[in-house]
Amino acid sequence: MKNILLIGFMGVGKGTIARAMSGKTNLYAVDTDDLIESLTNKKIKKIFEKQGEKYFRDLEQKTADWLASSVKNTIISTGGGFYKVKNIKDIGTVVYLKADFDWIYERITKSKNAKKKIKKRPLFKSYENAKKLYEQRVKEYENIADITIEVQKKNIEKIIDEIIEKVKIDIRN
Repeated sequence: MKNILLIGFMGVGKGTIARAMSGKTNLYAVDTDDLIESLTNKKIKKIFEKQGEKYFRDLEQKTADWLASSVKNTIISTGGGFYKVKNIKDIGTVVYLKADFDWIYERITKSKNAKKKIKKRPLFKSYENAKKLYEQRVKEYENIADITIEVQKKNIEKIIDEIIEKVKIDIRN
């Protein structure tokens, strides 16, 4: 089995779904932002502040290269811009978790740890800028994805079941 890459806009629930899916499938789950933070020993927010977005995107590519050559049978949640790495299709099956911007915005701002979630996402500080970025990325997500899963108004179990069915994961073992 190939890896499963969860892509989509920041805050759509990629990490949450990957962790829950790991428990159901007995596959490991990793997060590209966590890998980058481990590699650099810096938080994403600090990387953006100190070295800038281009440096961060270079780290995403380095992470993609490592995933493509070294990681198999894993659920990979990605940062919102990770879909732009040049070898994404070499890493595994790309699953786009799709939701409307306002649903994502409300999910983040109404969560119990909203301040922490917003602080962790440097490109989400301004509603207008984040919405503009979302609108730029939606078509790109759809174009790169092998599979699209609507996540709005669905519980996590239903989302996971849809991914398992569409990616054809055998969870009997």
